[in-house]
Amino acid sequence: MGIAAAATAHGKSQSRKAAASGWIGSALEYYDFFIYATAASLVFPQIFFPSTNPTAAIVASLATYGVGYVARPIGAFVLGHWGDTHGRKTVLLVCLFLMGISTMAVGLLPTYQQIGVAAPILLVVLRLIQGFAVAGEISGASSMVLEHAPFGRRGFYASFALQGVQAGQILAAAVFLPIAAYMSQDAFMSWGWRVPFLLSFFVVIAGYVIRREVEETPAFSAEEEQGRVPKAPIVQAFQTGWRDMLRVVCMALMNVIPVVATIFGAAYAVQPAYGIGFEKNVYLWIPVLGNIAAVLVIPFVGSLSDRIGRRPPIIVGALGSGLLAFGYLYAISIKDVPLAILLSILMWGLVYQGYNAVFPSFYPELFPTRSRVSAMAISQNTGTTITALLPALFAAVAPPGAAHIPFTIGAITFAITIVAAVAAASARETYRLPVRDLGDPAAVPMAKPDYDRQRVSSIGGAATA
Repeated sequence: MGIAAAATAHGKSQSRKAAASGWIGSALEYYDFFIYATAASLVFPQIFFPSTNPTAAIVASLATYGVGYVARPIGAFVLGHWGDTHGRKTVLLVCLFLMGISTMAVGLLPTYQQIGVAAPILLVVLRLIQGFAVAGEISGASSMVLEHAPFGRRGFYASFALQGVQAGQILAAAVFLPIAAYMSQDAFMSWGWRVPFLLSFFVVIAGYVIRREVEETPAFSAEEEQGRVPKAPIVQAFQTGWRDMLRVVCMALMNVIPVVATIFGAAYAVQPAYGIGFEKNVYLWIPVLGNIAAVLVIPFVGSLSDRIGRRPPIIVGALGSGLLAFGYLYAISIKDVPLAILLSILMWGLVYQGYNAVFPSFYPELFPTRSRVSAMAISQNTGTTITALLPALFAAVAPPGAAHIPFTIGAITFAITIVAAVAAASARETYRLPVRDLGDPAAVPMAKPDYDRQRVSSIGGAATA
């Protein structure tokens, strides 16, 4: 094998390892996300927050789920800075171990009966660590995959970071739901709930084995060799990229769709006060089926964005899923279970992926190498944290007994998706820019015929990033 062929093979190998690294980290992140949410609803009120008032225990338990969002902005600043000054590989290993160890530690925590008030305090501390670590994962993984990807394939490769998100939730359901369904109540409350948390050990080991094999990205290595690694990337991000950071904040509000599908939609369909009366076990299939559809669709949408650009799928995905929210909520209101499940899969599992599959390549492409992780982490986590307030807003404007709930919540959802679509439309297109020109507002994209020729060569193995 010649030198050029060996270099090409090495580059493709690193591209695949980087994509696998992003996939496994995202899978761990959302495996943790799902099992914690489930445990906070089913188990934690009794074993960490015993109270004579069951409602108070439930509220306290669910509050620990929410504190993870409090730590995200802090994690975005700290881990974004780390990724831009010490490298993508380093920050991703830090995120992996912080998430994995804190998740396993939840599975080892003594209960309130064993150590008293220290138990819920430790639970809150571990949840804060998880939220802190999550803030650097997607931005670091997206930047790592993007900077390793072959030319003309950045959208396809970066999409695997989000495919891992959906796979992690499917894995969590596959582990947690059978345990809860088939184990006796006493055994489940005593030790069975700990099993999904402790199984994170194997995911951490797999993630470490993959991530240690990934080299630092060529883009960051070039910055190091030229002495251009910034001491204050966050300052540079705000000075030079604040407009694009604001766009990312607005686009990240698209998290409203999973909020409508799985949080408010579930409460509206299941809670007795709303009077709809869907069975809980039926409704558990919505996130499972939606995630299965997303896993299948995401790579195709990522690849599509390499052919037609990043903005069209995001705009269509935003407006389409926003409109489908009306139909989804209406199907719940008329108590049509099959139609509600079908529309949830269409809205969240399929159309929403126009945004979800593309943002891991589009966001980091808006920023230069020297401040890429910081800019994306801060802006994306800001937008996502805002959406964490939406379930409370929805419940306030459409409480049980309110009239026209599907229209009210649907209108708010559609308005938010319009904001995201406008933000995407106002951004510059990035898919035909070389890595070295990303983040430069004055950069001129490669001519489409030249881009298409080089992209075909890249797919065939004749060209690399």
